Order: sequence, then structure tokens, then C-alpha cells
Amino acid sequence: MSAAETALPGIPAAPRPAHRDANVLRWLAAYTASLIGDSVYFVALAWSAQKVAGPAEVGLVMAAGAFPRALLMLGGGVAADRFGVRRIVLGSDAVRCVLILAVAAGVAVTAPAVWILVALALAFGAVDALFVPAVGALPPRITTPDQLARVTGMRTLSMRVSQISGPPLGGLAMGLGGAPAAFAVAGVLFALSLPLLLTVRLRPLEVPDARKAVDAADVRGEAAHVRSEPPAPGNAWQDLLGGLRYLRRHPLIGPLIAVIAVSELGLTGTLNVGMILLNGERGWGPSGYGWIVSGFGAGATMGAVLLTVAGRLPRAGLTLAGTLLVGCAGAATIALVPALPLAVALAAAVGLAMGICGTLTNALVQTAADPAYLGRVTSVVMLTTVGLAPMSYPLVGAAIGVWGSAPVFVGCGVFGSLGVVVALACGAVRRAELPGSHPRPPDA
Repeated sequence: MSAAETALPGIPAAPRPAHRDANVLRWLAAYTASLIGDSVYFVALAWSAQKVAGPAEVGLVMAAGAFPRALLMLGGGVAADRFGVRRIVLGSDAVRCVLILAVAAGVAVTAPAVWILVALALAFGAVDALFVPAVGALPPRITTPDQLARVTGMRTLSMRVSQISGPPLGGLAMGLGGAPAAFAVAGVLFALSLPLLLTVRLRPLEVPDARKAVDAADVRGEAAHVRSEPPAPGNAWQDLLGGLRYLRRHPLIGPLIAVIAVSELGLTGTLNVGMILLNGERGWGPSGYGWIVSGFGAGATMGAVLLTVAGRLPRAGLTLAGTLLVGCAGAATIALVPALPLAVALAAAVGLAMGICGTLTNALVQTAADPAYLGRVTSVVMLTTVGLAPMSYPLVGAAIGVWGSAPVFVGCGVFGSLGVVVALACGAVRRAELPGSHPRPPDA
């Protein structure tokens, strides 16, 4: 770990609740600005490609960023652990800002050619592979373990805000000033996040000790101990292998990542590609699809609000398994209902269940992770969600083309529910608890 990072001033040992902590709120503001910038960037990229290219080229432009992001994501986690999450977050966010503003200036004086857009997508995806694991590893560094579920809920709320506000903002910028204005707005949002991130204070890391057990997950009311050897100095490849070995041996994090992988493979393609095709089969039209997506988003937002307000749910392991089962059952059933209002209601229920499940899963992973491996753990989680899950898109589309929506939705729901089996089969997951709140000192 870098000396510069460990020398940063720490936050108080017993901070106020996360939603009232100015340090957490600065991080939340920076993260939200960055996420909205991401949404505006993707709108600008898609519309710019649509104006100068055919459908095949548009698909190429939009897919170009996914390849370096997936290929380099694990390396981004290694970089975060080797050089410090603060340094990687600030550096990669600054590069994203400069890159987007440079493209905004470039397309202001010339048409956004396809090769420029592909190059931009490739470069942005590569930088994102550094930024995403590092920014995902920040929550445990800005709050105490008993507040981590609340911070994770706040992070989910930030994602929902960006999904709601980013595309309209990008569309407005495109309408008023074209691609240069849209890219400029994205760059300004990235620039806004930088000074906020600079003011965020990080909690000092505990130095791993081979003679100590370091796991923050409560099991059967007692600390579940995982032996953590100090990471030996080595090159990046050795660090990567060491991180994968750590995940494989960890009794809680490894099974949780398996739960994430199975559920994402089962549900992501269904709820994205499958929902569009189902909407076409039923003739509900664009407004019907919009209502379904809004229902899912509203449910997920309610789940994030619940965790933000409550801060902690008891029996976290069993709760995540139960909400995952509800989400899978809802996703399987949504193709069987005949009316749009019922589909919207089911989508809201699925969103609520998956919002709670996802927040609990991420909070448990980050609470249990040894700080020395946090970047690599986060990179594997993010690779599972943004790299592995989209691979199901063409499979879901092809299957619906052959068998129709209903059997594919049911099959994907059943497949996703295998994640429930994985969770319940693992004793560490069944008994997992988030840390309880600690009493604050009288003068806090």
C-alpha cells in the first residue's frame, strides 16, 4: 500500500451515521456527478454514432468500450491494491475528464467520424477498467463496518439518480448543441467530481498480521475468522494470482461471488433483452416498456432507501437468499401475466427484491474482505456483473426467437434461483450478519 495513502488523515473512530456524515456525503456527491457523466457520455456516443454510421457500425461503437473494460478489469483491481484506491480513482477520473473534453473540442471542429468514436470508446473503456474497481473499493475506506450497508444503499440510490437524470440531460445537450455540447457536459461532470473526491478523507488501513484473524462478518453471533497472510511483495501477475487464491479460499466471499455470477447470468439478459422482446410480443408499445422499466427502477430505489434508512437488516445471509428467490420468481412469472399493469407491478416487486439482495451482497463482500485485497475483490465482483452477465444477451435473444418469451423467462428464472441454492448450501452465507451499530460517544 502506498505511503501517501496511509498517511492521509483518518476519519473519527466512531463517526456519525453515514447519511449525516459530511465525508460520506462528499463522496456521494462526487460519485453521483461521475455516474451522471457516464450516462451523458453514453448518450452522446450512441447518438453521434447513429448520425454518421449504419446499424452495424453503431453496434461496433457501443460494444468497443466493453472489451477493454472486461479484459483489464482484474488488472484495475491489482492497481488499486498496489498503488492505493485514492490515487487510482483521482488519476483515472482526471484522465476520463481530459479525454472527453478533448473529444468535445475535436468534434466541434470536425464531424465525429466512426474511427474517432471507436477510439474514444476503447480508451474510455480501458480507463474505466481502472476507475470502476477503485471507486467500488472506496466505501469501506470512508465509513465504519456498521455503516457499510447504509453507504451501499446510498450508492445504489446514486446509481438510480444517474439512470433517471443522465439520459434526459444528455438528450437535452444533444438537442441544443449537438455532440460537442453533450461530450462537454459529460466532461464537466467528471471535472466536478474531482475536487469533491480530493476532499474525501480515507480511514487508515489495518496492516494484515499473519497471527490475527481478519473477517468482519458475524456468524452465529461470533466473529468468523479467516486466516490472512500478509501479501508478499511481487509483480502485478503475482498480485493477481494472490487475489484469486484469496477469493478461492475465503469461506464467505467466494460463495457470495458465485451467487452473484449465477443470478446475474440468469436475470440480466432476461430483464434487459428479454423484456424488450416480451414487450413486442404483447404489443404494449414503447410506453409499455417504459412503464415496466420505471416499475423496476422504482422498486430498486425503494430497496436502496430501505437499506439507507435502516442501516442494517438482521440475518443478512438468509435475507439475501430470500430476496433473490423472490426476484427470480418474479422474473420467471412476468412473461406469464396477460396485462401490462400486472407486469409493471411484478417488475416493481422484482426491483425491490433485487435491490435489497444486491445491496446486502455487496455490503457483506466488502465488510468481509481483507483491506489488502479489497481492490481485487471489487474487480472480480464488477467483472462478474459488467463483463460476464452481458454474455447472456445473445443467448436470451436467440432462445426467445426459437421458443418465445414465456418458456425462456421461466427457464432463466429457474437458472437464477440456483444462486439461492448456492447461498443456502454455504453455512457461512446462511449465518452471515452485518456488523451491528456501535454506541456513539456522548460528545459525538
